[in-house]
Amino acid sequence: MTLKKKLAVSTLAVSMAAASVAGFPFSSKGLAEHFGVSVASAASVSQADVKTKVEKIYALLTEDERQALLAYEQEAGNINLDTFKQIFDPVLKHLTFLDDTDVETAHEAFKSVSSVVYDVYDKDYTAIKDIRYNVKNVELAKKIAAKAGVDNLTAEDFTEFLFGDKGVEAELRALISSKSKADLINLIANASSTDDALNTLLNEAIDKVLNHNTVEGGLTVSQVVYNLNITPGDIKLSLKNLNDTVPTAKPAVKALALAYVRAYINDDGSNGGNNGGNGGGGGGGGTVTTPVTNPTATPGIYDVSKLVTIVGNKATLKLVDADVLKAFDALVAANPGKTGLTLTLDLGTVNAATVEVPLSKAIIEAAKAKGIANIAITFNGLTVTIPVGQFSEAITLTASTVADTTVTSVSSLKLASSVYDFELKVGDVATTTFKEPITLKLPLKNTEGLDRELLSVAKVVYGALQFQGGVVDGDHIVEPRDTFSSYAVLENKVSFKDIASVQAWAGRQISVVAAKGAIEGVGNGNFAPKSNVTRAEFAKMLIRALNLENNSAKHSFSDVSSTAWYAPYVAVAAEKGIITGRSAAQFDPSATITRAEMATMIARAVKAQKPEAATNASSLSKFSDAGKIAASLKDGVAFAASNNLVIGNAGKFNPNNTATRAEAAVIIYRTINFK
Repeated sequence: MTLKKKLAVSTLAVSMAAASVAGFPFSSKGLAEHFGVSVASAASVSQADVKTKVEKIYALLTEDERQALLAYEQEAGNINLDTFKQIFDPVLKHLTFLDDTDVETAHEAFKSVSSVVYDVYDKDYTAIKDIRYNVKNVELAKKIAAKAGVDNLTAEDFTEFLFGDKGVEAELRALISSKSKADLINLIANASSTDDALNTLLNEAIDKVLNHNTVEGGLTVSQVVYNLNITPGDIKLSLKNLNDTVPTAKPAVKALALAYVRAYINDDGSNGGNNGGNGGGGGGGGTVTTPVTNPTATPGIYDVSKLVTIVGNKATLKLVDADVLKAFDALVAANPGKTGLTLTLDLGTVNAATVEVPLSKAIIEAAKAKGIANIAITFNGLTVTIPVGQFSEAITLTASTVADTTVTSVSSLKLASSVYDFELKVGDVATTTFKEPITLKLPLKNTEGLDRELLSVAKVVYGALQFQGGVVDGDHIVEPRDTFSSYAVLENKVSFKDIASVQAWAGRQISVVAAKGAIEGVGNGNFAPKSNVTRAEFAKMLIRALNLENNSAKHSFSDVSSTAWYAPYVAVAAEKGIITGRSAAQFDPSATITRAEMATMIARAVKAQKPEAATNASSLSKFSDAGKIAASLKDGVAFAASNNLVIGNAGKFNPNNTATRAEAAVIIYRTINFK
């Protein structure tokens, strides 16, 4: 079904289906399949159930009401092209890219859909199949989709827009939920051609669907309408034009509405039949309620808790593209001129072990176009922040809380969080590595009596733990990850038997940095605190300590093999300008590093993360041997000294002395605690 037909015909379809409290009260794929279309979402009622409902409604039409449907079919079928254009001018004026042939195709589609209203009474569904498979309709849909910037536009999209569990029909169900059967019959029977209560209900439903876009299956239609600047007012005016031009439209609407109420509304106003929808999550007889959200209420934080559905032990967030775009706009408007913005989708408390959050391609592309750097997903205290610029397809984040034994079976260390398993699909492909790290903010628990400085995020790899570090932030720990796996937080107590000689000034620092996985022992329980540090070793220590790992980073050094253990760390350090080679092609990984070189690397790393940090030019005057610092390293050492990242000893800095492993641990400890 073409959107041109859909938008133009929507004035009829919405009028006939929605204003009649959705002449077909079905939010399932069963009806769509019976009509010869397919819907990707899972069926909430069977095809047999839907067919029974269709027949039940039409069986309750009186002879006068049946004649009203027939009269509408005949009158609408005789509308000529010029009249069609006049009726739907409020919509057509936005579709100037359509040529005369396109409009003629839409006109014919309108007449075909109009005939369905009566044909269904005779249990004839062939017309809908004919509409769907008409080549001209398909081509027109593609043309409109392309202009609106969406991937595709199909009959299924509009079927869900009208009849889906978050479509016009569902909105009307929610609006009438407080009315009794008698009230509804009276409202419908006494409806006039002017602005009566029935029209008011319809207008409210249209506003909710088009303005709030509370349609899951109809997201494409909502997005197209939004992108083509078609307003709810345009749709309403077209509806009015239809009713004014085609006098039989209103009686036909009343006929279907009355039959629906007779079939499915109890005397107290509750749903008298099993609608098969999942709007309320309860039994078959509950009134369907449609979640309404306000994406602009708090710029930067979008409360989407009402859009979470739970089946079994899995929760799924069902976003509305157009609403997310509104949240983007509100965030940008509240932060003029700012970059690196993050929109947080707050799911609230979710009582399910697995949470799935799909982000459509439209959302990803809109975020990039509007300058939104990150989309954060938060629930149950857990936050996952995704840099969206690296993606060009739809993505789906899945976060699962798994058994503690995933970790406790391989380690006796004390667990300080739940155990989480993270997955990400790009398109339909599972992806475990990312060009830009995804930041995990894990909630801590059971930390009483634990040493908080020794808490570290651990990755479960082939039945063993790899400690990744992380920064403790109140009751959470924050860790950027360029790979996904299972993660947990543990108190990582690491001890070495050979650090007594440096215990006073470096013992604690060695323990903390080792706990974070940024520095390792040399084997047999030893740390070798006075051994020299190579350039490759310090690159790894620094990158690990500052959570800068990125497996996609590249380097051009001929003396750094791609298979070397230090290669990914050198690549990141070089890419971020933290470390330079001896030349453009030589890194010299095995060469030892001096204290001045180490301070300069630290300075570059901190400046990259905290550009507001300042340098006090006079800070070098505290060192009596400042004159020995190479000119190219003075700025780095001055920055490090200004911010107490390096202190010196007995008034000297000893810039050209080779740095020891203990000294490296101390300066890295200060760096990870730099505020």
